[in-house]
Amino acid sequence: MTEPDKAALQSVAAKSAAAESTADYWARQRARRVHLPQGQPVAHWLLTAQALTPTLTETPQPLQRWVQAIPAPHHLLRWEMVVAGTLDELQTRVWQGGEHFILDFGGHRTGHCSFNLTAVPALADAPVRLRLVFGEVPPDVAEPLHPYHGVLSAAWLPEETLTVDELPTRIRLPRRHAFRYVRVEVLATSSRFGVCFDDWLAHALTSAVGVVPALPAATPAWVRQVDLIAQATLRDCMQTVFEDGPRRDRRLWLGDLRLQALASHATVQADAVLRRCLYLFAALPRSDGMVNGCVQERPSPRPGQVMVLDYAALFAVTLQEYVQATGDLETGVTLWPVARRQVELLLARLDGDALFHDDGATWCFIDWSQTLDRDTAMQGVILFAIDRSLRLAEQIGRATDVQDWADCAHRMRAAVHRRQFDAALGLWRSGESGQLSVASQAWMVLGGVAADPAQAARALQASLAMPGVLQPTTPYLMHYVVEALVACGQRQQALAVIQDYWGAMVEAGADTFWEAFEPGQPLSTPYGDLHANSWCHAWSCTPSHFFRLAGLAAEAAAIS
Repeated sequence: MTEPDKAALQSVAAKSAAAESTADYWARQRARRVHLPQGQPVAHWLLTAQALTPTLTETPQPLQRWVQAIPAPHHLLRWEMVVAGTLDELQTRVWQGGEHFILDFGGHRTGHCSFNLTAVPALADAPVRLRLVFGEVPPDVAEPLHPYHGVLSAAWLPEETLTVDELPTRIRLPRRHAFRYVRVEVLATSSRFGVCFDDWLAHALTSAVGVVPALPAATPAWVRQVDLIAQATLRDCMQTVFEDGPRRDRRLWLGDLRLQALASHATVQADAVLRRCLYLFAALPRSDGMVNGCVQERPSPRPGQVMVLDYAALFAVTLQEYVQATGDLETGVTLWPVARRQVELLLARLDGDALFHDDGATWCFIDWSQTLDRDTAMQGVILFAIDRSLRLAEQIGRATDVQDWADCAHRMRAAVHRRQFDAALGLWRSGESGQLSVASQAWMVLGGVAADPAQAARALQASLAMPGVLQPTTPYLMHYVVEALVACGQRQQALAVIQDYWGAMVEAGADTFWEAFEPGQPLSTPYGDLHANSWCHAWSCTPSHFFRLAGLAAEAAAIS
């Protein structure tokens, strides 16, 4: 061990461990086990979660426009919507089998759809068969959904076929959808009658009820616009849990939860819903105590049976930020063993040199990129979780539980810096190939590996601009890029990234922010078919957090 390395590892807690070899030190760490509550306490956690189930607010919202989709090759999403006629014309027109029309509700909605259906003339001598396609963006309703080539189930495609036997009637579709547009296809009537539609309503559902703090008066227009869309994204994902996306998955994912929680702390302050989500994860762990990557709450809460290592690390982070925002020390104390267990399990995955290696057998998400080497980023995630766990332990009076974790973190930082830092470039590499990625730099900064803010800033700036460096593919990773920029004092560049990235989605017509977005490949999809993408996705809602709690709106106002 070199003298600089020894200096980096100096701490009171480390002195007794300094004589150990690094391999022996980590063998001792892997042998540690946290005693987790069993039986009645965990069952009570589930009851606590269920008691915190929020009431959804339903807001009926009328149809805004009758539109048609026009090909627009110059447009990022390939289509633009133009007015096809007035609403009066729409409700008096008689539609026959084989015809279709498109409705525009004027903004993204999560909820149900209802309408009146009447036969013309009044006597219908056969059933009416309809097909409704619900679209978050124009391609959903302008392009055929079939043949479908995605890797996810085609049952997620937002379409409904219904047969109506008795007319006139009012129809309210029982299944909840996420939509702005609805394509209505009259598949079949009989030759003796047609149908009229009127009184279309979207019944928007959300558990978001808090009053959002205003931005500074001098806030630029682009910040206000991004903020409103970020708020809409959070609102439409806030159901009885913080869902990842109201169109597809519709479940509670831990990685999304941390980002939704940040946005919630800054806006609607849905503390009870967040507390419910934390208890659901704590009550439904894997057999070794690791929290699952997701929870499905219906018909009754059950674990998603998906282990995501970086998501598990974020349980402690989310709990610490909840305690910090609410002052709810009781929940922090109650769920502390779960938070601590996640870090212990992650430390047990480090090798004898204190480095993480992605074995490919367990999912490390980080980003949707298929070519991303995740070793260095995951090292940073674990360090981030250790730091927040130490902070939580101090808050709840449990610092003695983890008194040697600071030494663990010192060893991890020294190891990754020694093995993966490219001094010539000022960047951290990852894996045997020495891959360069923005993900690695962002998580090295958030994990506290950079020597100082100046080194952190140089690494982030270089990775965002350097050709050949792997760039983010999702707002999820882009959030952590912005968070890292803020952490090292690069507030104006953080604003620029938000404007360039989230602002590009605004320019493309986004009503809510998307699950996946690469500015250079705007129609990319991680699922093999664009129609499987979620266009209102929880992990993209955090500009509202940055504008308020991180103070970037005030920064933008000051320089405008």
